[in-house]
Amino acid sequence: MDSPQSRVLRLAQRILATLFLGAVGAPLASPLAAQGAFATLKGVVTDARSQQPVTGVRVVIAATGRYATTDSLGVFELREIPSGVIRFFFTAPGYPRTSVVLALAKGETMVQRFELEAAMAESAAVFAESADTPSADSAAIRAQRLPATEVIGVPSRGVRYEDFERRLKTGRGQYVTRELIEERGYNNLIDAVRGLRGVAIECGGSRGCLVRMARALPGCYPQYIVDGRPDNFFGPNVAVRDIEGIEVYAGASDVPGEFAGTDAGCGVVVIWTRNGPPPPPRRP
Repeated sequence: MDSPQSRVLRLAQRILATLFLGAVGAPLASPLAAQGAFATLKGVVTDARSQQPVTGVRVVIAATGRYATTDSLGVFELREIPSGVIRFFFTAPGYPRTSVVLALAKGETMVQRFELEAAMAESAAVFAESADTPSADSAAIRAQRLPATEVIGVPSRGVRYEDFERRLKTGRGQYVTRELIEERGYNNLIDAVRGLRGVAIECGGSRGCLVRMARALPGCYPQYIVDGRPDNFFGPNVAVRDIEGIEVYAGASDVPGEFAGTDAGCGVVVIWTRNGPPPPPRRP
């Protein structure tokens, strides 16, 4: 017959075994759950002119300041990035700072290729060096006189619109500027994008008229990004008088890397307002 001390000892052993198994299993769930809340960005950075990899580029998460640096092949990897629309800065010697906005989903690993354009001063220095290099035709080149030409530059819209102007020059996507809105007297956003290639307007019901891309499935409406932030509520209702520029990308294949993500499959409408996003509320 077991003594009372033996029964107490066996009971204590069972309790310790149960606690041990619970302690072993508990930590496994926490890291997996945490991983799903973040995204990863992998990429390669090349020179836009030479297409060669750029070494030592800092890829910075604007919101947190964390960064990764490209290796000798121009490759980098950034982990544990908060999901959502995130702005990144690319900085490297000899290149102007470039900003990119990407839409990252939870648990997503995005792979992108990025190009940097060398600073104008460096390009001018290379040209000057080649002009000073002796060659058989150098005397003839120096003897030429070019007629005076008046150069008229288009004034910049400001630093806040530098990404908009950069994409406008590439011709990728479709654009509506404030000048065009005023020239044609558009009354609302629907009027401004009506007639653009690949854009359909659906009217009817309590929601009125909605923008839908012609290649999108029924009920699949574009993602709206207002001043760099996703906003599908305010976006379709922005007053046309407040708009500085509009970018329209009709399908996922047209969307640039800045706006690529799980919500871009139905197209993307990017709106830049004159005043920009409201400032964050002040803390008491």
